[in-house]
Amino acid sequence: MMKSLTLCTLLALLISCSGRDNNLRNKKLADQIMGNEYFAYTLEKAKEIMATGFNAGDSYSEVWIRDYTTFMELAAAVHPASELKENLLIFFRMQADDGNILDGVVPIGDNPLWGGYDYYLTEREPNFAGHKNTVETDQETSLVQGVYRYIQATGDETILHEDVFGQTVLERLEWAMQYLMDDKYDRQYGLLFGATTADWGDVQPGHPWGVKWDENTYPAIDIYDNAMLIIALDNLMEMAPETKTRWEPIRNAIFENTRKHLWDAENQKFIPHIYLERGSPFPEDFDENQIYYFGGTAVAIEAGLLSHEEVKQAIDEMARRVELAGAASIGLTLYPPYPEGFFMNPGMSPEYSYQNGGDWTWFGGRMIQQLVKYGFVEEAFEHIQPMVKRVKDNDGFFEWYTINNEPRGSGTFRGSAGVLYVAIGLLEDWASNEIPPIN
Repeated sequence: MMKSLTLCTLLALLISCSGRDNNLRNKKLADQIMGNEYFAYTLEKAKEIMATGFNAGDSYSEVWIRDYTTFMELAAAVHPASELKENLLIFFRMQADDGNILDGVVPIGDNPLWGGYDYYLTEREPNFAGHKNTVETDQETSLVQGVYRYIQATGDETILHEDVFGQTVLERLEWAMQYLMDDKYDRQYGLLFGATTADWGDVQPGHPWGVKWDENTYPAIDIYDNAMLIIALDNLMEMAPETKTRWEPIRNAIFENTRKHLWDAENQKFIPHIYLERGSPFPEDFDENQIYYFGGTAVAIEAGLLSHEEVKQAIDEMARRVELAGAASIGLTLYPPYPEGFFMNPGMSPEYSYQNGGDWTWFGGRMIQQLVKYGFVEEAFEHIQPMVKRVKDNDGFFEWYTINNEPRGSGTFRGSAGVLYVAIGLLEDWASNEIPPIN
């Protein structure tokens, strides 16, 4: 009996010491977060560039819905809710007759940077022109998420009941989701499809520019599009619980089919593509599954598609591949990059360029957010450091970075600012509120 008590006492002491060690480690991490030299600078710089407009960055005239959604929280910290709401309503006024949503909208009178797009004009919104990169399948899901984030950031649920030419915003959101089921749903796999692109990108291989669905397009299914749909449907049902009867079975089927068809359990990664009627645009001897998609994986984690253990395996694998590439951060689009000649667009060279292995905080910051939400705060703090450091080093939020951490593209890329703003906020919230007391 005395021996048993001694063992129990020893076990209790070990548990107590372990708990105290965890508390001390958490306290140290909290102090590092709250005292980080780059966080305050990044937050203030983010607000500074957000105050100057809603376009994607200084290289773009458009407000892109896939970008706007990711800096909604930042925009809400700087601009009145009415302005954020109006930007969203423009997309609904310009919604096409089949329910699809445009990529970007630009004021006609602002002498926009016309870039060869087929611009869409409508009397319903005479002050704006719009266009759509039709190789993508994320505009509709981005708009749902944008409305959801607007409501979360402002508390203004009235937007759902706003009348837009005889239909409420909520009805139009459902119409946009139905467009995807009508036009972008593959019945064999039970998943959305789009054009073959690199991870979340908007450039297909067989054209010198590559943003338009045409005779060069190879239809394919990927993780990013379907994860975005799961998030959108979750958001829609949370905003309007009465829609569950219609959309919950579809959401659950997409979730199950994504795990069934796109998750490679043996290699603990998502396969890049399932190719449909035309097959793959790449050579037969090319093993595309050697490529790891960073951005699509981060969005899949946000959609709840990976377990806690799988999230840990994902961040470890990302870190391993970043080291192999010699890159600066887990914003790395993919690794290894697609080889020379696989994409006709010269910006998609295999030298870790643009969406073919460029380093994008816009998606790396989303992975940081998920690491905090899944409890991997130490990893999140570690991996955000190169992202916030280069904000200060380069005095701005650049669109992407080379393998050598050199800035490229717009220097006021608001998507990058938005995801870092949220990620830092999550880390600081953890540091302020989630630290257990030290006894």
